[in-house]
Amino acid sequence: MRVLLVGAGGVGTAVTRIAARRSFLGHMVVADYDLSRAEAAVAALGASAGGRFSAARVDASDREAVTALLERERCDVLLNATDPRFVMPLFEAALAAGTHYLDMAMSLSRPHPERPHEECGVKLGDAQFERAAEWERSGRLALVGIGVEPGLSDVFARYAAEELFDTVEEIGVRDGANLTVDGYDFAPSFSIWTTIEECLNPPVVWEADRGWFTTPPFSEPEVFDFPEGIGPVECVNVEHEEVLLIPRWVDARRVTFKYGLGEEFIRTLKELHRVGLDRTEPVTLPDGTRVSPRDVVAACLPDPATLGDRMRGKTCAGTWVKGTRDGAPREVYLYHVVDNEWSMREYGSQAVVWQTAVNPVVALELLATGAWTGSGVLGAEALDPRPFLDLLTAYGSPWGLREQ
Repeated sequence: MRVLLVGAGGVGTAVTRIAARRSFLGHMVVADYDLSRAEAAVAALGASAGGRFSAARVDASDREAVTALLERERCDVLLNATDPRFVMPLFEAALAAGTHYLDMAMSLSRPHPERPHEECGVKLGDAQFERAAEWERSGRLALVGIGVEPGLSDVFARYAAEELFDTVEEIGVRDGANLTVDGYDFAPSFSIWTTIEECLNPPVVWEADRGWFTTPPFSEPEVFDFPEGIGPVECVNVEHEEVLLIPRWVDARRVTFKYGLGEEFIRTLKELHRVGLDRTEPVTLPDGTRVSPRDVVAACLPDPATLGDRMRGKTCAGTWVKGTRDGAPREVYLYHVVDNEWSMREYGSQAVVWQTAVNPVVALELLATGAWTGSGVLGAEALDPRPFLDLLTAYGSPWGLREQ
């Protein structure tokens, strides 16, 4: 398999380190707007690269340039490791080049102009699903939302519905951690641009008798007890792709996504919103310079990829499912925990970016071997979950199941 990886940030760099250990990969072109960053990701692999990695410069917003790079490098698939702003040009470039496509976040949403906290406007992924028929005709697969959340959490949902339950009342993705960063009062472990987008947009909930609807940000707080020593964390509703993906392929009465943000993190995000620093539209400075406030916030904070040596603790991603089995009530939590000390020691990548990166590499291997096949625009829950979970364990990163 020949892969074009676009984005050599924390997640993209972790992808290279994981893929370098797997034999399915023929060649990976690591491309970034900043060529030096792509070159650094390749150079860091050293002998493990085996000549299978090269660096290139590309502007992820330039569909024609990405298409040309895919064709020139004879790539089979484009793996998008950029932030959601670049989903559509990369998605369209892969379609134009006749390659498969994978991403870890879907096309952006827009709140309802009049009732943002009651009704959906443009939903996450709508722009991609509008092109599904074209992808089906092409015979190529756009596998969307195949990180950890969305991604592994969706695999868990399909697995639970198929093998653990007869009927499913609710599927709730629950994400929490006990990570700390030495020397920083506020240092998000993932892209602040994406975090602001997810947390300040109206969260979406699915109910079978209502369809998709929205609530105010940070709604329905609950305390969820996370495994492997993380413990109780308060979680709140957050806009996330699983709620838009799972109901398309899994029969459930209700689907939610709740994130363990913590009181201080929520307070900081609310303050950014209050003063307009969450805005993506450029503002004009007195000297005439135009700049996006959210980009300024991101530039003022440390790069999450550089925080691994200062981070302590574990991160947990998982899917809680409630329903019935053999006529009796049942609740389970399927989960995946990564200890930052382990991921730094084994891969030199901090826990959150490594946990995100491992899942698209597993998916690439399943596509390369033919264990996963398909065409059109699909989420992970549209495919057989067992090969994915087995291969994730074979990567040395097992998942767990806890009866609630």
